[in-house]
Amino acid sequence: MLTLIRGAELHGPAPLGQGDILIGGGRILAMAPRLSPGDLGCPLREVDGHGLLAVPGLVDSLVHTSGGGGEGGFASRMRPLEAEQALRAGVTSLIGALGTDDSTRSHADLLACGRALAAHGLSAYALTGSYHVPVRTITGSIRDDLVLIPDIIGVGEIAIADHRGAQPSAHELARIAAASRVGGMLAGKSGTVLIHVGDGRDGLELLRRACAEHEVRPAQFLPTHCNRSRRLFDEARDWIARGGTIDLTSSTTPAMLAAGEVPAAEALLELLADPACADRVTLSSDGQASLPHFDEAGRLLGIETARVDSLLATLRAARQQGAALEPVLAAATRTPARIWGLARKGRIAVGADADLLLLEPESLALRMAVAGGQCWRIEAGAARALD
Repeated sequence: MLTLIRGAELHGPAPLGQGDILIGGGRILAMAPRLSPGDLGCPLREVDGHGLLAVPGLVDSLVHTSGGGGEGGFASRMRPLEAEQALRAGVTSLIGALGTDDSTRSHADLLACGRALAAHGLSAYALTGSYHVPVRTITGSIRDDLVLIPDIIGVGEIAIADHRGAQPSAHELARIAAASRVGGMLAGKSGTVLIHVGDGRDGLELLRRACAEHEVRPAQFLPTHCNRSRRLFDEARDWIARGGTIDLTSSTTPAMLAAGEVPAAEALLELLADPACADRVTLSSDGQASLPHFDEAGRLLGIETARVDSLLATLRAARQQGAALEPVLAAATRTPARIWGLARKGRIAVGADADLLLLEPESLALRMAVAGGQCWRIEAGAARALD
């Protein structure tokens, strides 16, 4: 069945005016101010988009699709992400990763959880590795994982400046980046290395050394959680100036904010005010991760679950604080799609994947999600397949 969305205000994420979008076979087939495909002889479902914004589906650079956590023992392990959670949050493409736990969590389970999400039209990719070094893989090498496993598009999250990490050296990070780059080149993938940056005093120093001492480009790394403190955020701005890109985390807790975290919407607005940063910052939810709170002695005080819907909430908050729609959307659509080498994601254009959202213009409330061409109406806190 073809789907025709009529009369929405199109943002791809740049404004494209009012128009119709024809969807079929999981792709955007046509766009025009007025389409008349009724003479094709195919079943056609029409969706009224008048008064709504049509924007690209969100591309979430970090989701613990198989569940994160475990820092408080087995009972603290987080649940896997459910498809409805992503659909209600407007996330249609997501990159799944392991974190602290690569003992009871596996890459096989990560891939299985991603493929279960794909049954609902979602595009679920995966990263090889985890917090720890040497990197755990499926085939025995980073390069082979990238070349031989279609779902795997990069490496991560490798932890630095964190007491839960393996305390890697700059040389080890450079070797990981080199293996990921070669594997990515051979497979036609980005080979991006996602770096978890903790609260440690070293901050981004290891990344700076890896690039200064070895033939590794800053753009090969994507450090995340760069708004967890003002000090780290300032370092991240310098990293952008060196040619790198950074990721802000939308999930948070009152304890993290009280400890000095820069709210993601605030951090995004600061960066978007500098034209040099506009296309070098992404937002991710860290969905289904654990958000532990430790005291100064490293004792666990509490733990919460990161929410995938925090991504859309951050976009709303940035808009409410006066940000223009296009650059805010780009940070969760076009820019992460480019960094992860997902050419048909993060934009509304003929030939692109049929991943898009229908939003209320002022509130950015989600009314419909289209994932892989499958249409889901969002109402009463639930995602319901469109008949």
